[in-house]
Amino acid sequence: MLHELLLALLGYTGDLIIDVREQQEQTGTHIPLSPDAPISHQHTFKLAPDISFIQPSERDVIERIITLGFYYRELDRFAAKSRNLSWIRSPNESPLLRTSQLLKGKTSKHSVYRRAIANGIVEVLSVYRSAVLHIEQKLLSDSLPIVATLTQGLNKFFVLLPPLFELILEIERDNIYGGKLLNLLHKRCHCGVPELQICIQRLLWHGHQVMYNQLASWAVYGILHDPYKEFYISSQDDKDSEQESAPQFLEKLTRLSVADTSLNDWHLGFHISLDMLPEYITLNVAESILFAGKAVRVLRNPSPGFQFKDGSSHQQTQRGSQKTQGYTTTISFQNNSLNNTLIVEDLLPQAEADKIESMLQDLKESSEFHKRSFENAIDTIKTVAASHLWQLVVVRADLNGHLKALKDYFLLEKGDFFQSFLEESRQLMRLPPRQSTAEADLMVPFQLAALKTIGEEDKYFSRVSLRMPSFGITLKPSPVDLSKVKVNKDGDLVGHPDASLEVSLDGWDGISLEYSIDWPLQLFVMPEVLSKYQRIFQYLLRLKRTQMELEKSWAFAMHQDHIDFAKLRNDSRKSSVSQRRRQRLRPMWHVREHMAFLIRNLQFYIQVDVIESQWNVLQSHIQNSHDFTELVGFHQEYLTALISQSFLDIGSVSRILDGIMKLCLQFCWKIENDESNRTTSELEHIAEEFNKKSNSLYTILRSSRLAGSQRAPFLRQFLLRLNFNSFFEATARGVLNVVSPRPPVSVLQ
Repeated sequence: MLHELLLALLGYTGDLIIDVREQQEQTGTHIPLSPDAPISHQHTFKLAPDISFIQPSERDVIERIITLGFYYRELDRFAAKSRNLSWIRSPNESPLLRTSQLLKGKTSKHSVYRRAIANGIVEVLSVYRSAVLHIEQKLLSDSLPIVATLTQGLNKFFVLLPPLFELILEIERDNIYGGKLLNLLHKRCHCGVPELQICIQRLLWHGHQVMYNQLASWAVYGILHDPYKEFYISSQDDKDSEQESAPQFLEKLTRLSVADTSLNDWHLGFHISLDMLPEYITLNVAESILFAGKAVRVLRNPSPGFQFKDGSSHQQTQRGSQKTQGYTTTISFQNNSLNNTLIVEDLLPQAEADKIESMLQDLKESSEFHKRSFENAIDTIKTVAASHLWQLVVVRADLNGHLKALKDYFLLEKGDFFQSFLEESRQLMRLPPRQSTAEADLMVPFQLAALKTIGEEDKYFSRVSLRMPSFGITLKPSPVDLSKVKVNKDGDLVGHPDASLEVSLDGWDGISLEYSIDWPLQLFVMPEVLSKYQRIFQYLLRLKRTQMELEKSWAFAMHQDHIDFAKLRNDSRKSSVSQRRRQRLRPMWHVREHMAFLIRNLQFYIQVDVIESQWNVLQSHIQNSHDFTELVGFHQEYLTALISQSFLDIGSVSRILDGIMKLCLQFCWKIENDESNRTTSELEHIAEEFNKKSNSLYTILRSSRLAGSQRAPFLRQFLLRLNFNSFFEATARGVLNVVSPRPPVSVLQ
């Protein structure tokens, strides 16, 4: 009986100790106990009911002891099921079929984390088997064996096996795997039983071995080895493969070039899987891990175009070798491969990779998980990766030169170029843009301006291209028949009394620039970054165009006065006409001066107080920082400051400024087309609208809401330039106190 009891403790039942489920098999209900059979929620080991020579008290003791046998068998079945490797390679299964199954996720029921936990459970069960063997030896050596020997020898396992059974029961019931399994074990470690705590910590240690292996593969080599989607870093390709068939997914991967793959990996390729992120690993740490792996992927997989960027001597050697015998060409390809290896070694030295691997190995060998040590190691790994990525982007890819080029062209630093461009295209921009040929029409003045102002030493201008997107061309809906509306030589619409007001001539506001960026600068200058540059460029170009038109209108007026004076000397009869014309337009020149004053100060404020000062701050950060992530943050702050301090993020202010610039353009065009008194009345209307908008602008900029914001110091600089003699303040106060609109001429005087 003792031997049968000992066998039952190892999961083998018989006639004396039976399994209730096996007993049900004899009645016709068959529940197989294979490794795939479900785990029973209650222990099913019982003493046979027909045994009569055992006392009730002894029966209770024996049934309590044999529950350990039930727990042992269920734990052993779970371990055998989790450690079964027969699914890895079947002799009758083709590799293509296995790949297709991986892409479709058909093997998601397998888990390397469960296998690791199963290895820890096997360790516990081996200790249990050793205890049972020791008890057997002790019982055989005793002259009078007693059941109490079993209870004494297995007492500590009553603390371990039931909680372990509950653990695997929860794992199977809720299908827990991957990071969720680590999280469950970490919660179970917090208990008041030292023996159980040590046991659960050992299981967690086994789970962490898998995590550290995946982490080393990701952070040292940039390879995400996670076939069953259990790591907290996941690939976007996994989602795509779930939505697409295997041939479509493989074809999509084939179409991507090396550079495209690198950029896709960096921006969209990988993300944090929050479902698999254990609670004891913070999101910031996970983001650091994500960044480190992506950086290593970039460093270990440079773009082919970048590899031979500075290898002109190598290219010459290769071209010369192609003229010789065939074996020389083979040597050239070998040199090619050697060159690739040397560049990768230079971007990420092996010593640094070994350093990262050594830190992860130390964490892996630790018997306990120390959160502080883990976070410090991850922070060091991120610093190493960010430093080498900074070296690649800033030093090797000449980031500062490209940022300077973006400043020159998108922020209008090369004022002579854009002055020449606007002068060359001035007559063209007087007419509404033609949607089909607008971009081609602009290319002529653009190239002429480049020939006049851009020198051959500017190696970045070739990356700049002019664009005129169709969405930038807008015409206000109106009942005007555009086929009957004509545009005269000065750009005014004739043929309808309200045509000039209904049809917008500002379709040229859609002019934009494109900048060609090579690898690896796309990691830094992302599409959303270029869109911010585009937004600032279009704003500054409108401002520059308005300022130029105001200057041209004054030059036109002076030229007209010289012509009138010359005519006056030849024909004294025209003297009175010229004087009346000059007298009629004199108030308008006050308006033009006020417009020019506002536009000039706004332009000077943005170019000097905003762009130049923020550029100096960015340059200081670039010189003092050697961390790629910090540099990205500094550049984002730079662009945010440009937009914020230029008031582009305040809808009310930007709308008023846009309205002021449109009024200025209309005013200039009317001045140059002074033909009748009707034009004078329109000028007075424009002057009145300008006064209203300029006073509203000053009132908003002085509001308490903006005075208490972060842009307050910069706002005060602009207000000081604008209101240095208190003119704007007095004018705004006067407009607000007057109920009826005052005549525009009196306001200007």
